[in-house]
Amino acid sequence: MRILHIIRTLSPEAGGPSQAVRMLLSYRDIGYIGEVATLDDPAAPFLKTLDFPVHAFGPSGNTYGYNPELLPWLRENHSRFDGVVVNGLWVYCGLAAWRAVAGSQTPYMVFTHGMLDPYFKRAHRLKHLKKWLYWAPVEYRVLRDAYRVLFTSTAEKQLAEESFWLHRWTPHVVPYGASGPPGKNHQGPERQSLEEAFFERSPLVRGQRFLLFLGRIHRKKGCDLLIEAFAKIADRDPGLHLVMAGPDQQGWSEDLKQIARKAGIEGRIHWPGMLNGDPKWGAFLASEAFILPSHQENFGIAVAEAMSCGKTVLLSDQVNIAPDIATDQAGFMEPDTAEGTLRLLERWIAASPETRAAMATRALDTFHRRYDMRENAKTIIRLFESARAALPETVSASS
Repeated sequence: MRILHIIRTLSPEAGGPSQAVRMLLSYRDIGYIGEVATLDDPAAPFLKTLDFPVHAFGPSGNTYGYNPELLPWLRENHSRFDGVVVNGLWVYCGLAAWRAVAGSQTPYMVFTHGMLDPYFKRAHRLKHLKKWLYWAPVEYRVLRDAYRVLFTSTAEKQLAEESFWLHRWTPHVVPYGASGPPGKNHQGPERQSLEEAFFERSPLVRGQRFLLFLGRIHRKKGCDLLIEAFAKIADRDPGLHLVMAGPDQQGWSEDLKQIARKAGIEGRIHWPGMLNGDPKWGAFLASEAFILPSHQENFGIAVAEAMSCGKTVLLSDQVNIAPDIATDQAGFMEPDTAEGTLRLLERWIAASPETRAAMATRALDTFHRRYDMRENAKTIIRLFESARAALPETVSASS
C-alpha cells in the first residue's frame, strides 16, 4: 500500500501525531510505504533526518496553515496513492484533502488525534464557539465524507460525539502504540548503552531511583499536580527522584521549579528537556515507573513506549487507555485531581517489590497484545484494501 499522510507539522515537539506518522512510515517491511504532505518550512532541520519523502508547503504565517500550493499538488498527485490519511483537525490540511480527494477513486481517512474531546469544549469555551463557525461548513463535511474516521480508543470514539451535536461519520478504532526500544536485547550492554545516553543528558540522575514524566510541559498534562504531589510524599521515600522530560512550549517550567524550591525538593526534580532516540529509551529503561496525570489524553504514545520497556504506568483516568491498562493490572489509575495524583504516588511507594515486578511483567504483555504499532499499521492497510475493493472501478496506485 502506498499511503499519503497529510499533517500540519512533523516537528518532534508537536507530540503524538507527528511521532505516530514517523512510526507508521517506518514499516516498509509489511508494505506500509508512503509520503507526507506537511505545512512545515522546507528548510526545517527536523525534516532532513527523515527517510521517507516529505512535501513541505510552508511556512505559513498563521495557525490555520493555509497555503495555496497544497490543494493543486493534492489534485495532481493523489491518484499515485492507494489512500490518504488526514492527521488532525482545525487546520487547512483537512479542507484541502476533502476538496482534492472526496468523491475520487482515492479513499481518505481522518485521524482526529483526540481533537474532538469535550475537554477542549469545557476548558476553552470561547474558542469552542469559534470552532462552531468552521465545523458545519467545513470540518463536519471532511469527517462525514471520509471512508473512516479513526480513533485511538473506544473512549475517544465515544467522547468525540459530545463536542458538537451535528455529527455523522463512520468510525473505526485503531489503537496507536509504539515500536519499542531499538535492538532485540534490552538487557546487558545494550541496555547500559541506552541508559548511558540518558545519563549523559541528565548526569545528576545517575545512581538515583526515579519516576519519569515524558511529554510536553503543558497545563493539559497535569505537571503542576505532579510537582505538588511529589512534594507531599518526598519525605516518605527520601531516595526517590522525579524526572520531568519534555519541551516547554508554554514557558511554564520556571513556575513549576518555583513550586519545587518552596517545598525544598528542587534537587530531586530534574529537567533534561526534550528527549529523543537513545536518551529517551534510556530514560524509560532506567526509571522505576512512568507517570502521566494528564487532564486529557486521547492515547498517549509515551505510555505505550514505557510499557514496551516493561515499566508500570501511573495514569490519570483522563488518559483514554488507562481503564484497559488498569484492567490488565499493568498500572494504577486515579482521577486527574490533586488528590488522585497524590494517590498514584502513594500507591507506588506502598507497593511491594513483588507487586512491582508482577506489574512490570504485565505491562510488557499488555504492550504486545494491545499497543504494538506494527499491528496497527496492518489494520490501516487492511482498511484501505477494503475501501479500494468497494470502488466500482478499482485503480491500483502502487501497480
